Amino acid sequence: MADDPGKQPRHRNLTQLRMVRGIFCLIVLVLSAFMVLVYFGFWTAIPLRTISVHYSRVGTSFFFGCWLALWPFWFEKINKTEVVISGDSVPSSKRVLVIANHRTEVDWMYLWDLALRKGCVGSLRYILKSSLMKLPVFGWVFHVMEFIPVERKWQADALKLRQMLCTYKDPQDPLWLVVFPEGTDFTEQKCIRSQKYASENGLPILKNVLLPKTKGFYACLEELRGSLDAVYDITIGYKHNCPSFLDNAFGVDPAEVHMHVRCIAIADIPESENEAASWLMDTFCDKDKLLSDFHSQGHFPREGIESELSTAKCLANFIFVITLTAVCTYLTLFSSIWFKIYVSSACAFLATATYFNFRPTPIVSL
Repeated sequence: MADDPGKQPRHRNLTQLRMVRGIFCLIVLVLSAFMVLVYFGFWTAIPLRTISVHYSRVGTSFFFGCWLALWPFWFEKINKTEVVISGDSVPSSKRVLVIANHRTEVDWMYLWDLALRKGCVGSLRYILKSSLMKLPVFGWVFHVMEFIPVERKWQADALKLRQMLCTYKDPQDPLWLVVFPEGTDFTEQKCIRSQKYASENGLPILKNVLLPKTKGFYACLEELRGSLDAVYDITIGYKHNCPSFLDNAFGVDPAEVHMHVRCIAIADIPESENEAASWLMDTFCDKDKLLSDFHSQGHFPREGIESELSTAKCLANFIFVITLTAVCTYLTLFSSIWFKIYVSSACAFLATATYFNFRPTPIVSL
C-alpha cells in the first residue's frame, strides 16, 4: 500500500552521510534564499514596482524561479526521488488556476517539479495560512512573491482575498495560482471529523481527501475567470510513505511522487456559485476514487506524459544561483561596511513591509 505514513519503514535509512548532506543542502538553500531576496528580490519588488508592476513581477519571477528550481534538482537529482506525472498532456499555459489535494506539508513543494517542466516555476503563487508569513526570511519571500495569506475563516478572509485577487487580473502577467480547497493537510483525525460532518449534512463520505471548502475556490474563479487559460486539477499520491519536510531534506522519503493532472477549460466550469461548488465536490469525489485506485494499483492512469528534468539545465541553474550567493555572501561579510548597512536596512524594510502587508504603487507607468 502506498501513501500510508507510520505503517511502513522508510524508503531509505537515515545514514550519517544523508544527514550531513541534508544539513548542508538546507544551509545552502536558506543562505541562497536570503541573498537572492536581499540583493535582487528587494530591488525587483520595491524600487522597480514604483515604475511598473508588470516588470517588477517579471524580475521577481526570474530570480525566485531560479531559486525555486534548486528544489526539484535536490529532490530528483540528488535525493533520487522519482516524480511521475500522468493524466492529460499539460500545455505550457501561462495563466492557470491549480487545485490539488493536500496530503502532507510538502505537497506544494512538489508542484514546483511540474511547473519547472513547463517553464512556469517563477509564476507560482499560493494561498497559504497567514502564520507562515511570520517566518524569518521565508515570510519575506512569500510577501515579495505576492502569496495570499489567509486565516482560514471566510468572514475574515473574504475581502482581503478578493482585493489580492484583483491585483492578479493583468493577462500579461504569467500566473499559476495554487489553491488547496481542503484548507489543511490530510490526517486520519481530520478525515474522521470531515466524514462526521459529511454524514450529518448529507454530503459524500470521502476516505482519502477532506471535504473541499468551496468559497475560496469560487472567489478565485469569479475574480480571474476572464484572464485564465485553464484550471489544472492535480491529484498527488506518494509511495510508500507521505514525507515530512525533513524526510525530503534528508532524502529518506518518498520513493516516488505521483501527480495526476486534468486540464479543464474555464468554460467547462459553471459560473454560478452553487453549481461551481457542486462541481468542486464532484471533483474531490473523483480524487477520492483516483487515490483509492492508486493505493491498490500503485499508479495513476496514463503515466509518462512528461520527460525527466534536464540534468545539464539543473546544473547550470545551480551554478548560477550558487555563484550569486557566494558573491553576495562575500560582499556582506568581507567587503565594505556599507554592504552590511545595506543588508541590515533591506532586512528591516522587508520585515516591516511583510508585517504591514505593504507594496508600493507605481509612481509612473511603463
